[in-house]
Amino acid sequence: MTEPLKLIRSQAAVKEKCPALEARKLSKIFHVDGGFSTALDHIDFDIDSGKLICILGPSGCGKTTLLKIIAGFTLPSGGRIKIEGRPVTQPGPDRCVVFQEDALFPWLTVSENIGFGAWGRFPGDQLRKEIDRHLEMVGLSAFKEYLPKEISGGMKQRVALARVLILKPRVLLMDEPFGALDAQTREEMQNLLLSLWERFSQTIVFVTHDLGEAVTLADRILVMKGNPGHFQSEIPVPLPRPRKQESDAFHRFYRDLRSRLGNASGG
Repeated sequence: MTEPLKLIRSQAAVKEKCPALEARKLSKIFHVDGGFSTALDHIDFDIDSGKLICILGPSGCGKTTLLKIIAGFTLPSGGRIKIEGRPVTQPGPDRCVVFQEDALFPWLTVSENIGFGAWGRFPGDQLRKEIDRHLEMVGLSAFKEYLPKEISGGMKQRVALARVLILKPRVLLMDEPFGALDAQTREEMQNLLLSLWERFSQTIVFVTHDLGEAVTLADRILVMKGNPGHFQSEIPVPLPRPRKQESDAFHRFYRDLRSRLGNASGG
């Protein structure tokens, strides 16, 4: 075996062993009113490729700050964050974020919003085919010419989801994306997310303050507490999929988890 081939195989083996996301001793300190405020302190985690992880905690505990560091929108004050073994120093196409606010362009149609970030990524008429495919995946084919003001909040989040999925990110970061939706629409969006995750096997980091949502979605729940933000516990969710919130097994696990976490979950 030649040396270059050995090197390539060695690098591939190392990459396979790397977690999708890795944080070590991560901290974030903000300057506030002439002083300092520690938002995150000593954050450590590993997330394997293709897993759906929920970060659960009350408002103000640092969940969004942590997500922004993973996304590369802000740099940590200490420690390091890596994606597939590479340090995160800035935003990149391997990570996309879905926020609670859909942030759609109001002057663009549903179809144009989905394709906006993908211009130049597909040759010829391939972009149009990709847009149509993603419209169908999120159930919005009949609404592609509508403006954002003409569709519901749940539909807007479907557009926001399709808009990042068309970019084919390795890691999908979601910051309480269904928090402003009514209960029925929220459940529909959770089911849609799970179906798309099973289809594409992306690594998903989902931030929520709702315990029921975390139990519905997660392979593992990372529980955060604030002042400063840190992980209190890590809890695997052993329930088989698909999970039915009305099932006895779901209720037993939910009640047990809620009693263990107390007020720390905010759920």
